[in-house]
Amino acid sequence: MMSRNFIALIAILAVVGPWSALAIKAHDFKTCKDAAFCDRLRGVRGPAVHIDPASVSVSGAHVAASIVNPAAPNATLSLRLLSLGSTVRLHVTELSSLRYEVPGILLPSVSEMLEEWKVLQTSDDALELQTSAGHRVVLGFSPPSVACFSPSGEPILKWNADGYFAFEHTRTKQEGDPEGWWEEEFRGHRDSKPQGPNAIAFDVLMEGVQHVYGIPERASRLSLPASVDPNGTAPGEPYRMYNLDVFEYLSDSPFGLYGSIPLLMGHRPAQTSAVFWLNAAEMYVDLAKSEAGTSSRWIAESGVLDVFFLLGPSSSAVAAQYARLTGGTALPQLFSLGYHQCRWNYKDEADVAGVDAGFDLHGIPYDVLWLDIEHTDGKRYFTWDKNLFPTPVRMQQDLASRGRKMVNIVDPHIKTDANYRVYKEAEEKGLFVKNKDGTSFKGHCWPGESAYLDVTNPDVRAWWSQQFYTSVYKESTTNLYIWNDMNEPSVFNGPEITMAKDLLHHGGAEHRDVHNAFGLYYHQGTVEGLRNRGFKEISSEYGDRPFVLSRAFFSGTQRLGPIWTGDNSAEWGHLQASVPMLLSLGVAGLPFSGADVGGFFGNPDAELLTRWYQLAAYYPFFRGHAHIETKRREPWLFGEDATRRVREAIRARYRLMPYLYTLFARANATGEPVMRPLFWEFGDDEAVFDNQEEFLVGPGLLVAPALHQGAAAVPVTLPGRGLWHSLDSGRAYDAALEGDRLHVASADLDALPPTYLRGGHAVTMRERPRRSTAAMRGDPVTLVLGLDRAGVARGELYLDDGRSYAYALAGEYVHATFSLKNNELRWATTDGRDLGLPAPSAEYDPGVVVDRIVILGLADPAAWQARAGDRAVEAEPGPVRAATAVETPALVLRKVALPIKGSWTVTLERRAAASS
Repeated sequence: MMSRNFIALIAILAVVGPWSALAIKAHDFKTCKDAAFCDRLRGVRGPAVHIDPASVSVSGAHVAASIVNPAAPNATLSLRLLSLGSTVRLHVTELSSLRYEVPGILLPSVSEMLEEWKVLQTSDDALELQTSAGHRVVLGFSPPSVACFSPSGEPILKWNADGYFAFEHTRTKQEGDPEGWWEEEFRGHRDSKPQGPNAIAFDVLMEGVQHVYGIPERASRLSLPASVDPNGTAPGEPYRMYNLDVFEYLSDSPFGLYGSIPLLMGHRPAQTSAVFWLNAAEMYVDLAKSEAGTSSRWIAESGVLDVFFLLGPSSSAVAAQYARLTGGTALPQLFSLGYHQCRWNYKDEADVAGVDAGFDLHGIPYDVLWLDIEHTDGKRYFTWDKNLFPTPVRMQQDLASRGRKMVNIVDPHIKTDANYRVYKEAEEKGLFVKNKDGTSFKGHCWPGESAYLDVTNPDVRAWWSQQFYTSVYKESTTNLYIWNDMNEPSVFNGPEITMAKDLLHHGGAEHRDVHNAFGLYYHQGTVEGLRNRGFKEISSEYGDRPFVLSRAFFSGTQRLGPIWTGDNSAEWGHLQASVPMLLSLGVAGLPFSGADVGGFFGNPDAELLTRWYQLAAYYPFFRGHAHIETKRREPWLFGEDATRRVREAIRARYRLMPYLYTLFARANATGEPVMRPLFWEFGDDEAVFDNQEEFLVGPGLLVAPALHQGAAAVPVTLPGRGLWHSLDSGRAYDAALEGDRLHVASADLDALPPTYLRGGHAVTMRERPRRSTAAMRGDPVTLVLGLDRAGVARGELYLDDGRSYAYALAGEYVHATFSLKNNELRWATTDGRDLGLPAPSAEYDPGVVVDRIVILGLADPAAWQARAGDRAVEAEPGPVRAATAVETPALVLRKVALPIKGSWTVTLERRAAASS
């Protein structure tokens, strides 16, 4: 039974009301009714088609078949079903198809993942197969369907379970064709549709599933609500995926925002699965929930049906399956995990110097200072306004002298100025997106009239990448990194503030085919530029890992760099919305993400700003940013109390740097999110399947932030049935006890959010306050272990130079695992195989030691002493962290001084009883 205090606090928060909403300019953007293909196919079951049994063949990992439509004999479709272990790929297109298929999203290694089908049974109405992982897959013929079962026989999902499959075939225009087939108009913008109706629709039933996640980006709930009733009634809008510049967005809406990842994860106890549709066209997804499960109903305007069924069975397994298709997360530079200070705009070099000095003056660490569009000469990217930034090289070098970096914005709109080198050269080479008549498309954005590079063309991306050499980007240095904004792309005078769909790209593809991937290709060209710069100008041997922030994204963006959630607002609703938004991105395979701290629009008060920093210290990407018309909001401008609180929040982030960096090394290998929902680790605890007020950082650290104005306490749900250790008080909570599992924790504004270490897990820290991550490189490491009921805890540490590719090219890294069991703490470095790395270099040694070990969960910490070999180690009861109150003391080992490279053991022994 819930505790009385817990119920009372839940009631108070309910009275606070739902998330607030900004006044989005909804008339600028389409609904399903405004998009002819969505209006035409939403809620409409497909035609009576079937698979011709005589066309079915099985060859190794391939099943081939033809889908025929008796009412349209010339509309036969080609079906391929491929086995990729615990992933099944379904590909359907027209015979002799010229339809666009998105290139470069899947890893080249996907072709090597194919595994032979085992044929179990063939009949006139179905083909029954088995994957190498033991999943049974049934290809039904009439109507076409694909049903997937677990190795134990449990149904997982079924494609076309409800008969919504429809594939509009290529045709010639006829007199009397329905309205919307060959052209449509929205707010004065005419879309000529030379290919006619080309949409595709289908449904997938996730059997027994009531909670589905993913298909970002939107400010919606983590566990996505149904958009249609089981009977097909549509009370609201479907979930839209169409990358747009939404200048102000609602804090609780199915409306699609800046990026799209067409991956939907479904979870039920003991089974997680996902559906991934590789298609970059405008897309809508309806969700219908019933006792049978959740039916997702997908519609895209063009392209092909290229769907992957990721069969789990766990959330981690699904993440790994998706990463095998589209890649893991790029291992970031260490500095990028620190705090970033940004606004539109720091106005000149004196302003930059003053802000930089302000952090040191107030003892607040940070790593990166950012410049927005006003630093340029008339919004001409790769230039400087020399009246405001007369000595940019000296400015960058000054930041570098304190271990800090600078980031400049470079947007995709190129000012149409014949005297502007970038435009002149690109126009002469024919590198821009084209109108239907073959001329370069011109639209309006920040510089005025602008042209847009056709980054879908690899040759254009290669040219773009050359612009980032310091010899080309004049007065830039290798201490400068890049921010790609507005790359949905944003076109102020275009339909829905983006490009017209009938513009032309590489190979004759229409923009409608490539839209959602455009931002990824632009991001990719920039990343390639910084990577090339690193090998040419920093280290020809090991290079320099790029850092490029992007606003638009698609499947595969995780291989390139971080994204953020765009133009949020200084409102409590947007603070609250940031948690499910970032969790959804992580679920969909994009872990490196953040939200603008304090809100981009508006002016936060001290309380909201403080709470935002306290939450954002646990975001994967941590940046403060603000609109040009907002008041200045550097952390020291809100009074001494707020400065102290924000300082502590940012320092808490820096303490966790070893743990965060290790999580990113793990994400690089497995695709797992850094910031993850509770259900990810506790897949059988149905009470937390829709919890979006708490989250985990990695597998073992739970954060319960204060998200409401005036909150003095927060309700906490501890998942599972194990132990949790408060990192504030040291107290152990037993999730098997109702009063511990559901409790109310203090959320004093002076304190960090309540955080709990999961029993059986550990975190690594660096505790010395430093001005930046660069200043921490040689600092000792602290281990904090939380024991489970068996007295066991485990953890890992990954460390390299934090900058180059030496870890991958020369094995220059240390990866260690450690465990406390039977009163012995054993530390050992690994061969890196678990992280997909080459064998570690014998010569590489960072010279870092473990110097402090904190053990939570011992009944009587004062009764223990410790030894490292023959050497006694200082051991006494104490707090988790120095200068914190002790409610339940931990056992603290000091001056351990053992290297992170190599193997060692620390033994705990009971002290001899004092003689009377």
